[in-house]
Amino acid sequence: MGDEHRQAPPDKPGTNGPVPDRGARLLEHTVRQAVRRDQRAKEVPEPSLGVRLGQIGILGWMVVIPTLLALWFGHWLDRRFGTGVFFSAPLLMAGAALGLWLAWRWMHRQTMKD
Repeated sequence: MGDEHRQAPPDKPGTNGPVPDRGARLLEHTVRQAVRRDQRAKEVPEPSLGVRLGQIGILGWMVVIPTLLALWFGHWLDRRFGTGVFFSAPLLMAGAALGLWLAWRWMHRQTMKD
């Protein structure tokens, strides 16, 4: 008869109740992140359309300028040595890769500021 009122033992010694499981801790962490993100969004307003268009323009030129410079240099080398597109093609790819890397790095720095 006295067994009906007995409480379950705590999960860990020295605690008064069950320890929250991993899912509950993950949910709590996610909720706290969402609250912090909302607070930051209220403190720092969204950039205007003009700012966003300017950023797109900067990214475009960051890719185009190294690509065109590398192509120009490759064409100059090809004309100088009479090699067809031996230098132009690989330098075009190298210039595009450099431009894309520069654009990626710039975007990464912009997100770190936010």
